[in-house]
Amino acid sequence: MLSVLITDSVHSICTDMLKEAGIEARVELGRTPDELVSLCRDVDGWIIRSGTRITAPMIKAAANLKVIGRAGVGVDNVDLASATHRGVLVMNAPAGNTVSTAEHTVAMLMALARRIPAASASLKSGAWDRKTYTGAEVFEKTIGIIGVGKIGQAVAERMKSFGTRILGYDPVLSPDIAQRMGIELVELAELFRESDYITVHTPLNDATRGLLNAESLATCKRGVGLVNCARGGIIHETDLLAALESGQAGGAALDVYSTEPPPAALRALIEHPRVVATPHIAASTGEAQEKVARQVTEQVIHALRDEPVTTAVNAMAIRLAAQPEVKPYLDLAERLGRIAHQLSDGSARSVVVRCHGEVPRHYKDVLVVAALKGVMRDMVTEQVNLVNAPVLSREAGLKADVQTFHADGSYTNLVEVVLTSTEGERSLAGTVFGVDDVRIVRVDDAWIELKPEGALLFYRNVDRPGMLAHVGGLLAKGGINIAALALGRSARGAIALTAISVDEPVQEETLQAIRELDGVTGVRHALL
Repeated sequence: MLSVLITDSVHSICTDMLKEAGIEARVELGRTPDELVSLCRDVDGWIIRSGTRITAPMIKAAANLKVIGRAGVGVDNVDLASATHRGVLVMNAPAGNTVSTAEHTVAMLMALARRIPAASASLKSGAWDRKTYTGAEVFEKTIGIIGVGKIGQAVAERMKSFGTRILGYDPVLSPDIAQRMGIELVELAELFRESDYITVHTPLNDATRGLLNAESLATCKRGVGLVNCARGGIIHETDLLAALESGQAGGAALDVYSTEPPPAALRALIEHPRVVATPHIAASTGEAQEKVARQVTEQVIHALRDEPVTTAVNAMAIRLAAQPEVKPYLDLAERLGRIAHQLSDGSARSVVVRCHGEVPRHYKDVLVVAALKGVMRDMVTEQVNLVNAPVLSREAGLKADVQTFHADGSYTNLVEVVLTSTEGERSLAGTVFGVDDVRIVRVDDAWIELKPEGALLFYRNVDRPGMLAHVGGLLAKGGINIAALALGRSARGAIALTAISVDEPVQEETLQAIRELDGVTGVRHALL
């Protein structure tokens, strides 16, 4: 009889579904890691939430383990590398909390507009103060949504019913999809300038950390309302408090924080009279918990029956685990896609992967998925992997194609990623030296050689003596050490491309100083 170990508190629908499928449900809560090593030895499946950390020793001990199901989105508490090596399928429930998070966002926005929490607390204290808590209608107001993925779209759909104007900023959402949803796609500057309320629904990464800060808040309407039910850190909390105290921000509704639970340093913000604060509960509804439990259990049952599954995190990696030759090319294609996206302006429209040589041609289908994963990685809230990258890209209106060629020129095997956006085209090519030494060998029309890792600085410059020295001096002034560099030009005296690998990300102040150098153009910073 098949058995599934359950080591976190999940909705009872999980055990009910397993029993109906003829699968034994072994519920073991509050166990130590050493106890889990013993308990997992003979189980076929394992269902968890965020409380259990499945480590390499546990996966090694679980000789019969075929599938791990995470009742939720993130799988950071699962050793994916060990699971993949063992051929254990890891799955999650990515869509179960969309409605709950969207509804909480709307509730927070309305509570902020009508000052409901403060008015309720005042009345409960014995006061009858109607004047102080006069609120505002959202009817005919402008709502700015930063990040129009699944949750952002669900928020837009609900806020439209209030008679609001919806602005959206999302670099990967196609205008056609936005138009069908009644969302006006705009640039960030316009969204800041026009919105009465701004709600964020993006992942937290280098591009979004501190996105709403003193500088950007100063460009917003005076009295703007801010909502964050996405990730703590997207709104700079110190700058937000200053904006609230000055009146530049009229209020804020926060469900997430840069540190959780919030430390004493955040008490002034949380306790501000114009702040509505909840303890990271946007996805915490009975319905959401039932949905994620039902979804992950259904997928675990399918996997144990060798039936198709739709929410696998590492399915492609498992199928390719026995093919060592493709692994470095997957890494290369993903890195090329990610860099191409960071070097591009405008909204991405299409990705073409050109596979030159025997190895890339043989694995063309998975290489285009790896490139899409790189392009999409920083742009969506969902965890992007080799399974869902094609789905997420289609939802964003991003077209994908793959082309194959026989080996030609200096490289036996070459992978090229061409990203077309509303502002033009960027092309990067790379290869693999030896077993797994991946390198960028071309950026647009410039041939170079550089490892695609860490922080990278790209710029065009007039081909004349002293240009590198000027840039190097500014990097040194900013405390940035150069690890490696590559120079490329089409002819002597032509505009050259310089690519520099640095030991840490380049600060905006230094980037701006480089942009202002005479003869330097197209300064771009890419992080891997």
